[in-house]
Amino acid sequence: MAVKTITIDMDAYETLARLKREGQSFSQVIKEHLGARRGRDLQRVLQTISLSEEALDAVEGEVERRKESPARVPEL
Repeated sequence: MAVKTITIDMDAYETLARLKREGQSFSQVIKEHLGARRGRDLQRVLQTISLSEEALDAVEGEVERRKESPARVPEL
């Protein structure tokens, strides 16, 4: 797995350190608190609308199709 070194100030570090649980990496903390935000936003929106079984089946089918041919990042 590739890694990237970043510089953060002490306030940001202390915030991450408070959120970090035993055995958890800082990368996992960042992903947990920032990466999942889109998913939580989607969940909130979905709770306000009604989707038919047909629509849910179509979404599920699309997810399965995308698993078969995942997007790739081009190599430069």
